[in-house]
Amino acid sequence: MTDQLRINKFFTHHGICSRREADRLIESGRVTINQRVASLGDRVSPEDVIARDGQVIPWGTASVYIKYHKPVGVTTTSESHVARNIIAEIGHPERIFPIGRLDKDSSGLILLTNDGDIVNEILRTEHGHEREYEVSVDRPFDQTFVDRMAQGVDILDRPTKPCRIDRLGPARFRIILTEGRNRQIRRMCQVLGYRVLMLHRVRIMHLTLGGLASGAWKPLTDEERAQLFQAVGRGRSHGVSG
Repeated sequence: MTDQLRINKFFTHHGICSRREADRLIESGRVTINQRVASLGDRVSPEDVIARDGQVIPWGTASVYIKYHKPVGVTTTSESHVARNIIAEIGHPERIFPIGRLDKDSSGLILLTNDGDIVNEILRTEHGHEREYEVSVDRPFDQTFVDRMAQGVDILDRPTKPCRIDRLGPARFRIILTEGRNRQIRRMCQVLGYRVLMLHRVRIMHLTLGGLASGAWKPLTDEERAQLFQAVGRGRSHGVSG
């Protein structure tokens, strides 16, 4: 990071909000620099004290937690040589990485962070954290399909954990998993003779897309972070500053 940043870029660098949202905060007089109300275009350096609504935002590498509405075609990888990799698509100034994955052909909610410790805490199967998906398959299914999916299907040499599944239409369903095996839903459907046409993740634990447009991202709110830390057994001290 350079010694000086535009005030709106300072907010994006810390994963607090987008530049546009930072501009709105500044225009509404909610941001101060050295106790002076900030103006658009102001530049700041590590010697300056920046506050939002009176709360100081420390310099340094803050922990970043964002949610992203991944479109179909984006690959969940940090490898820069991969076309349309998730890191390049988001373009966050901090070095972040995805928590878990979504297949290239799938869309929906995925979380990213620079906090390596929280990744395993979220992904560990024994914690039973829920992930909710909406799925369309290539032909109508019957109650037998629903029952078998819910009970568990043998894939990759062992059965899947029991899960909740609700019909949304003749060939469309909602499924809630507590594990995340490789291409799990697609493999489960394939075993039962169906092909997935659309797979869209709408929820991870308590976190939802909440109207986030395809291809857009935003930091978790203070409340979302607090609930996330509580779910993995952390205190608020691990949160993002500001």
